[in-house]
Order: sequence, then structure tokens, then C-alpha cells
Amino acid sequence: MNMLLERIESEGLAHYSYLIGNEGEAIVIDPRRDCDIYVDMAQRRDYRITHILETHRNEDYVIGSLELAARTGAEVWHADRDWPYQYGRPVQDQQTWHLGRLVLEAIHAPGHTPGMMAYLLHDYGGAPWVLFSGDALFAGSVGRVDLLGKGQTEEMASLLYHSLFHKLLPLGDGVILCPAHGAGSACGAAIAQRPWTTIGLEKALNPLLQIRDRLDFIAHAAQDLERPPYFQRMEAVNVQGPPIIGPLPAAEPLSPAAFAAQIEAGALVLDTRMDLGFNAAHVPGALSIWLGGLPSFAGWFLPYDRPLLLVTEEADPTPAMRDLLRMDYVQIAGHLAGGMLAWHMAGRESDSVAMVTVQELCRRLDAGEAPWLLDVRSPEELERQGRIPGAHSIHITQLPAHLVEVPREQPVYIFCGSGLRSTIAASLLQREGWDNVTVVLGGFAGWQSCTHPIEGAQAPVESLEATPNML
Repeated sequence: MNMLLERIESEGLAHYSYLIGNEGEAIVIDPRRDCDIYVDMAQRRDYRITHILETHRNEDYVIGSLELAARTGAEVWHADRDWPYQYGRPVQDQQTWHLGRLVLEAIHAPGHTPGMMAYLLHDYGGAPWVLFSGDALFAGSVGRVDLLGKGQTEEMASLLYHSLFHKLLPLGDGVILCPAHGAGSACGAAIAQRPWTTIGLEKALNPLLQIRDRLDFIAHAAQDLERPPYFQRMEAVNVQGPPIIGPLPAAEPLSPAAFAAQIEAGALVLDTRMDLGFNAAHVPGALSIWLGGLPSFAGWFLPYDRPLLLVTEEADPTPAMRDLLRMDYVQIAGHLAGGMLAWHMAGRESDSVAMVTVQELCRRLDAGEAPWLLDVRSPEELERQGRIPGAHSIHITQLPAHLVEVPREQPVYIFCGSGLRSTIAASLLQREGWDNVTVVLGGFAGWQSCTHPIEGAQAPVESLEATPNML
């Protein structure tokens, strides 16, 4: 029987899970909550999932181990053995699992978390073949080490150094590397757009692996990165064990009247349409996060203590429901049946956000207008791409804490990379009472394309690799 090795990507979260099979038995590593895909893949190839392995306590999504175990009867093995898990069994260093003649071995690789485990698949002759590195090692980066707090960052970076240089890299340059995340994940800084890689490629191309001195590595790796508020909830849920939900729940279709009644009862409207549709007309008070940006931004702005109402681009809200479920947003009160067309046909009022092209903004600036320019790109983008002269920089994730810095008495024009994050910012400001905000269509990419002045650019926009956090 042929060997089975599949990588399953959860887009947006840039989460990678893996299905490994041989001679009728299969193992899943770090499954997501909506787990049908693993069952379907295994059944199509006549494999039975017997074990579910976790590399660490995940921070950015709800682990699907219990969900998958309920479907398959597989045994669950978790890492971070010293934490108070309410399910599964703790993995031991050098523990092995057999898939026919293949052997999968656990390797204790602390640093990202204290008890993180990598898993090494040996080939039929026993040689190291594929390393499932969890959040220890990524393409172009390494796992963040600040999740236990600033007081332990250097200690965790030292542990990670030992894990990398004394345990994982010596496995051999030809070993295929299968990390738990790809580019765009919040679990590491500057992960490369290199979906398939090897230990040898990372030794040659990964900047942090060029730093062989331990203290120098610690100094570079011990960064305090932005931490989305929802991480804390994921950490608790993934130790306690999330409730088993079964098939993906459906969002109830609501008439405009029923939708409005839910708003009156305290539900928050989440509009996942693209920027042009939202800015043209939206339910008053709605928060805009376009569908592709939900995994990146929902955890920054959506509360867990209020029901959510959905307004979606397509009639089927399932894609939005799936992304929200992966982050444990389970209080979905329904979706607007018929969308904004039905809302307007029912005679309901809507709000809008002004939009302007880069060319029109420049004409207004040349004519003497003095708007307040708000740039919501990240500090890393500002450093690499450059700044718009005169713009005020507040990263989109920090905007709620810095509203007092945004004036109410003059027009506010908002930039991001493309206009999508600007629309999130505009919806936040509008909800808080700003009534003179304008989204700059095309954002910084449009500004740069029109050869307008840029300060301090290190690289042209077209050479950068876009992720949802940069749009």
C-alpha cells in the first residue's frame, strides 16, 4: 500500500496540519476543529486514523483533537506535559509510533512552549526523512518565544537555541521540513513564502540559523511581538479541551426585521464583504472585516461575550462561519438573508464610508486641503516600504487603544496596503462616532504606483510578498 503524506492548510491562519499513513493506519498532527477533511482523506485511501498528535498548546486556533477523536476513536497525545490538560495523554521524549514499517519519533524541542514536541518520521530503512517541527522552526524564521511573558523570553530563546542547534538541525540537510505554520502566521516573525523546504535550505536561507553564537541568537530571537487578545482564550480552551460540536453549524437566515431585532438585543454586526461594498452601504454600527482577513483580524476586534450577526458577500455564510469557529466564535445569532439588497428593500437605513482615489487625494492636497492622514500599516511595513510624508502611523491592531490621537474636527483619510485594512479602521472609527472618515482606494500600493513621495523606503512595493496582514 502506498504511503500517505498530506499537508492541510487552513488559509488565513496559515496553519498547517498533516496526515501521515502507511499500511492502512494513519496519524494526524495538529488537526483543526473542522476535521471532516482528515476523515475524508483517510477513507478515500482506506486508512484508519489511529493516533492524533499535538506539537504544542496552540495559541492561534482551537485544536481539533477531541473533535477528530470523537469521529475516529483515535488516541490523543498532547505535548506540554506539565500543563493541566483535561484530555489525552502526555507525549514522552523519544516515544515512537509505528505505521507499518515507518516509525514516527517524538523529539522534545522546547522554546516556543516549554514542552513542545517535534516529530521525526524515519524512512523504511530507519533514516531521518521528514521533520514535523511544530512552532520550533519555520521557513525563514523560528517560533516566537514571548508567549509566557517578558520575564521568561530570554530563557525560552535559550531553550529554542538548544532545540534547534543541538536536536533538530543535526538531523541532516536532506530532511524535509514540515512546520506548523506558513507565511502570515502570528506565531513567528517574517515567515517566508516557502511552502516546501528542508533543513538544509533553512540552514542556508533562514537568517536566524546563521547566528551560531548562543547569546547573539537569544538577543535576536527574544522579541516581544504583537499578541492578539484572543490568544489567551485559545490557550485556555486548548488545555481544557474544546466542546465537541460535530458538523459545522449553520447560521440561521434572518429577515431584515429579525436581524434588526437581534441588533436591538445587543448583537454585533460583522460585515465580511469587500471594501467597496461595505463602504458604499452597510448596516449602521457594523464592523468590517473582509472574509479573507477574518483569521488575521477577528481575534483583535471581535468580543466573545456578544452574539455575532453576519452580512456576507455570498448567500452562503459557511466560509465565514468556518473561520470564526476555528477561533472559538460560536455565538452566531444568524446572517442577513438576502444581504444588503433585502435590507434596503425593507426600508432600513444604512451608513456609508467616503472613498477617494490616490489621484483625487493628491489633487485635494495640491488645492490646499489639509486632511489628517492615518496610515494603519505595521511598523515592519513602514520600515520596508517607506512612509507617506505627513501621515500619522497607528497600526490597525493598536487603533482601539489610540483613538484619542485621531482628531474628530477635521477629515481623516485612511491608508493601508490596499484599502482593506483601511475599511476595518473606518468602520471602527465610525462606530465610535467619527463622521468624517475617508478610505483611500488602493492604499499605499496605489500611492507608490503613482510615483508620489515616499520617505525611507527600503524595498519597492512590488518586490514584497503580500499576506492578509499587508493588504
